[in-house]
Amino acid sequence: QVQLVESGGGLVQPGGSLRLSCAASGSIFSINVMGWYRRAPGKQRELVATITSGGSTSYADSVKGRFTIARDNAKNTVYLQMNSLKPEDAAVYYCDEHGVLRTSATFHSWGQGTQVTVSS
Repeated sequence: QVQLVESGGGLVQPGGSLRLSCAASGSIFSINVMGWYRRAPGKQRELVATITSGGSTSYADSVKGRFTIARDNAKNTVYLQMNSLKPEDAAVYYCDEHGVLRTSATFHSWGQGTQVTVSS
């Protein structure tokens, strides 16, 4: 129904930056909440940031002041700008979206994940 394709992950040195993107496609009427989660090896999944259709944002305490979430509604795309990256930010990052299809049914979709490695 709705496919999410992430991009932008990679290897970066501590203190560096990366920008993740997640593009949604399908029979979408609206996307209410877009978010990013991450999962590091041996750790539980962590909610990193969310953004509503109205532009309200929320962040995990661990990334506040360093990460910025943004969305482009015309492109059904959500971004995560990650600055001042730390080794503990290394994880697989997943986008997560809740919305409404053109059939009026609701949807909840996950991306396939993109690896972020922070290492010197």
